[in-house]
Amino acid sequence: MRKKQVNAMEVARLAGVSQSTVSRVFTPGSNVSEKARRRVLEAAKELGYRPNALARGLIMNKTNMIGLVMGDIQNPFYPEILDKFTKGLREKGYHLLFVQTKNDEIQPNEISQFLEYNVEGVIVTDALLSSNVVSHFSENNIPVILFNRYTKDFSCHFVCCDNYSAGKEIGEYLVQQGHRRFAYIAGRMNTSTSRDREKGFREVLGPKGIEPVTEIGNYTYEGGYQAALRLLTGDHPPDAIFCANDIMALGAIDAAKSLEVSIPEDVSVMGFDDITMASWPPYSLTTWQQPVDEMIKATIHTLVNEIEGENEGPISVLLPGSLIERCSVSTFKK
Repeated sequence: MRKKQVNAMEVARLAGVSQSTVSRVFTPGSNVSEKARRRVLEAAKELGYRPNALARGLIMNKTNMIGLVMGDIQNPFYPEILDKFTKGLREKGYHLLFVQTKNDEIQPNEISQFLEYNVEGVIVTDALLSSNVVSHFSENNIPVILFNRYTKDFSCHFVCCDNYSAGKEIGEYLVQQGHRRFAYIAGRMNTSTSRDREKGFREVLGPKGIEPVTEIGNYTYEGGYQAALRLLTGDHPPDAIFCANDIMALGAIDAAKSLEVSIPEDVSVMGFDDITMASWPPYSLTTWQQPVDEMIKATIHTLVNEIEGENEGPISVLLPGSLIERCSVSTFKK
């Protein structure tokens, strides 16, 4: 038989306080004396009381829930991001409601959960927004912030790595290593991340008379693998490949190995993100590290401020990353 759930009235009776005091104790940011808080927590522990967050949210019209939309859970970068967001929001007293979108662009029916649970804000990672979806959120007074991307179609808060500047620095770095034949393995072409990384990369190489070859890898391991095979078996194989993310770079390295092409002696491979696998000895990938912790902190800070009505207009945050040198790029002049 299922054990009967303890309610707030029973906790209040044992602690000798009002039911509203019990509610305030379990509501982040509420004002309650330390003496009352201690008595309530001791009573709750003795009775095995767990507050019903959804019920409290309905009563107070504040759920302390944040929605997060993610599409590509196969890319190790994003599960790591999900874990960090969960912990960061918990520290601020918020709970996370996760929705995986099945399409590149969020569909109206996929946001129904956010509306049903009355989330107070939404974080969008690797999915695209339509004006229709933005209107749905706006009509329900739900602020939206984009993480690791931005859009020019409509005004939204966003927090992003400075991908354009990173692309330029990566181009300069590879040129300094003596490379002259370049290739770029792009992600999905409809994303600001891939476009900006390529734009910065090309703007450095162009004045030097270098025109990189571009292949599409769609941000996947298999896409990077196949793109590298095409590049390395062509008439003019590159001596340096810059991949728009690490998972494609790992695919490119394995493709080179399958062709018995030595890394970095025959071709250098550069990634972007610095996922955990990038440091594994079989890859030892030189990459560009995104300032993930700072990006997540800025995203949460901006969204919470918007929820509390402290922002004036859309906030745009661009943060610099840093070069992580390992063994997949040659460190000598060719």
